[in-house]
Amino acid sequence: MHNKIDVVIMAGGKGERLMPLTQNTPKPLLKIGNKPVIEHITDHLASYGISKIHITVNYLSDQIVAYFKNHNKHQIEINYIKESKSLGTIGALKLNHFNKDYILVMNADLLTNINFECVFNRFKTQDSDALIATVPYDVDMPHDVVEIENGLVTELKLNHASCYNLNAGIYMFKKACLEYIPKNSFFDATDFINILLEKNKKITNYSISEYWLDIGKPEDFNKAQNDIKHIKF
Repeated sequence: MHNKIDVVIMAGGKGERLMPLTQNTPKPLLKIGNKPVIEHITDHLASYGISKIHITVNYLSDQIVAYFKNHNKHQIEINYIKESKSLGTIGALKLNHFNKDYILVMNADLLTNINFECVFNRFKTQDSDALIATVPYDVDMPHDVVEIENGLVTELKLNHASCYNLNAGIYMFKKACLEYIPKNSFFDATDFINILLEKNKKITNYSISEYWLDIGKPEDFNKAQNDIKHIKF
């Protein structure tokens, strides 16, 4: 896998929901346990033989660059993709030239021990144009659900529960798909996926059964501090 893909970590966001923690520190450098969340990611990628990583940066980018100058025990080659303005969650990919046929993209605020080899195998065996990693999210309704159409009751669902597939912020796609990302424009991953759907590209799913946490809010940050004591990478 490691010699077939380019890896991109999206680390340019401001982390506004985590203020004031991110007032003077970029969110990827917030420590979970004894090291920043982005270092947990790079260490995990290195365990799969990844030796080069592209990191998109914008907000307080100098801190991220300075950190990896002094903390790069795996001697990973890091290429920084610097945004002069905010380009959304995937727009910055248009600023770089990629050499490999496949690109793995993930957010820098994820704490996960996802099996990247399984992700790649799923992508390849399904002959996908793109892949979205998802996490299951169960919703238990506290009461019976009444289905209504044109003012008439059509169905009564007892003890109803639903399971949704949430976007986990981890993607893989063929390099050829980059043509659908506009240049120098704010462009989110969701915009990208919607365009691929419009173009009838084959998008498959990898359902994460491993540990995964999006550190987007203070309660997530606190949860991560407890979880890191038990996660096996």
